[in-house]
Amino acid sequence: MYTFPLMIIIGITGTLGAGKGTVVDYLVNKRSFKHYSVRNYLIEEIKKRNLEVNRDNMVIVANDLRKKFGSNYLALELYKDAKKVGKNSIIESLRTPDEILGLRNKGNFVLFAVDADQKKRYKRITERASESDKVTFEKFKKDEEREMQSNDPTKQNLSKCILMADFKFDNNGTIKKLYEEVEKTIEKII
Repeated sequence: MYTFPLMIIIGITGTLGAGKGTVVDYLVNKRSFKHYSVRNYLIEEIKKRNLEVNRDNMVIVANDLRKKFGSNYLALELYKDAKKVGKNSIIESLRTPDEILGLRNKGNFVLFAVDADQKKRYKRITERASESDKVTFEKFKKDEEREMQSNDPTKQNLSKCILMADFKFDNNGTIKKLYEEVEKTIEKII
């Protein structure tokens, strides 16, 4: 069903702190995938604009870029980089349906979605303590609510992205269990 003879692009979407990065780590370290991160792309853009690196500015800058250049701009920019390298690749943190559709139109694309219990996810982001994760639980919930739905194609709509996934991972268990599920899925598509 998903056998690809050429370069595979796996897109990853999911809720905040669900384990998208953990899936990426597995694919990079165990399956030699190349990683392209929307988050890292946005952090570089935020720094160019001399803004503070935080979740609010990530959303503002992402929405601005999508509004200026198209609702699938971020994903397609990373796709260009992946295409140049020509290896199996992951594009992490897809947040709009048009990003997913833009990548599907390129072919050899599969979408993974990762989710977990909200309190577990909050605990994970506080433990990783990245620049954009230093928030209260209330702010975390508000950020997530803002990113879950929108009728504007240039804004985040995680709930729709998750519905579009070819494979969904419930990451409420151990890392070992998540890795096993990812490996079984990779065996189906390679």
